[in-house]
Amino acid sequence: MIEIDDRINQLFEPLVKALSQVLFWDPIQFLGFDIGAPAPIVVIWLMLGGLFFTIRMRFVNFRAFGRGIREAIGKSKANSLQGEVTPFQALTTALSATIGLGNIAGVAVAIGWGGPGATFWMIMAGLLGMSLKFTECTLGVKYRHVDANRKVSGGPMYYLHKGLAQKGFGRLGRVLAILFAFLVMGGSIGGGNMFQANQAFSQFTYIFPDFISKGYLFGTALALLVGLVVIGGIKGIARVTSRLVPIMALLYVGTALVIIGINFNHVGDAFSQIFEGAFGIDAMSGGFFGALFIGFQRGAFSNEAGIGSSPIAHAAARNNEPISEGMVALLEPFIDTVAVCTMTALVLIFTGFHSNPEGLQGAQLTSAAFGSVLPWFPYILAICILLFAYSTMISWSYYGLKGFNYLFGPYIARLTGNSKVSDIAFYVLFLGCTVIGASSSLNAVIDFSDMMILGMAFPNIIGLLFFSNEIAADLRIYLNKSKEKKHHD
Repeated sequence: MIEIDDRINQLFEPLVKALSQVLFWDPIQFLGFDIGAPAPIVVIWLMLGGLFFTIRMRFVNFRAFGRGIREAIGKSKANSLQGEVTPFQALTTALSATIGLGNIAGVAVAIGWGGPGATFWMIMAGLLGMSLKFTECTLGVKYRHVDANRKVSGGPMYYLHKGLAQKGFGRLGRVLAILFAFLVMGGSIGGGNMFQANQAFSQFTYIFPDFISKGYLFGTALALLVGLVVIGGIKGIARVTSRLVPIMALLYVGTALVIIGINFNHVGDAFSQIFEGAFGIDAMSGGFFGALFIGFQRGAFSNEAGIGSSPIAHAAARNNEPISEGMVALLEPFIDTVAVCTMTALVLIFTGFHSNPEGLQGAQLTSAAFGSVLPWFPYILAICILLFAYSTMISWSYYGLKGFNYLFGPYIARLTGNSKVSDIAFYVLFLGCTVIGASSSLNAVIDFSDMMILGMAFPNIIGLLFFSNEIAADLRIYLNKSKEKKHHD
């Protein structure tokens, strides 16, 4: 008798393998070098996009960092402002979607393929991503839609559709918006759901191996827990994430800092390995491209800068000043990638597990690295992973829902006479895929997740290029007003 998990794999893996050829060279000869790892075309797109917007916004990632912190932790915006949640809640909702298994399993994958040098390029992906995140989240607030019930919808679907129409590119905007909406649904189901369920179950079975063929049961239980929160909409999601994100981040980061503290005398050595891996003699023989591509790929997958997901959350913020909200949003790649991902990488390097001596995959490799220093930590990491997976899933369910409703919501409402039917239809699909994710292999899930989430960057960054002058002008006006106000005060 074939196990249920095996049946799911037989159906899912061939489909992913066929679809992944669209965005992947696997492997490629890049400029004459065999980089030895998959290299999505979209990674180059994200690298160039991050560099362009960092220069175009005159290094807003550094200039506005302090202001972003003040805006995030300042007093909540008045209830009279448009929006459904506070800027801090919007930040934690977006962070709950980004701080997750990409910081644990994704970093392990990057280090395993690209060596310690991949860490440097993950950090660069975070720093350049701050400018992308600022631009897209500013647009998310500027072009959001608020209905008669003050319910907010926003994100690339809306600024591509509305914003480009105002610039005389209505047909292009509509096509890009539809494409993005389809991809955000796929990203929600893949990276925001199936990948999370897969790695949460992987860590669960690492500790409780008797459950190794029971992924469908674990997935069902996880789907029920997610369903309890998502039915409350963005306000319910924001309430949970604003409490959960600080707890799970402190739990994971605190333990990582303990291991880094124990090995503090080796920090210089670790950073030497990182820089040599990124720029050394071995790197120049071809490893450079492997480290660069896989570092950017996993960094972008983790912080989602340029992907277009975070603007959906920030559009719901009670903040009528788009530039202000953009400054709050630019903190996300720094926290997610520059801080948390680097800590995970340092632990892997300190413990020697960056060479993956036991042939482990994803989260299991990170767990083994932590466990080699603190034998009891795999149990703590299991809790962290479950919290990370859970928080990411509830946030991404909201992103996917907005894409689904943009495409099908009006038609389903007209057909059934009830606008809530659209929400129910998407959640049934989303929660069903939780079971598939927990039952499938890591390779199939991560390929599908990358294909959907990284694919979102194509229509999003094309749109951002059209708005670059507009946002640069808005930023200049906002900063001038702030200077005048400070001078008068």
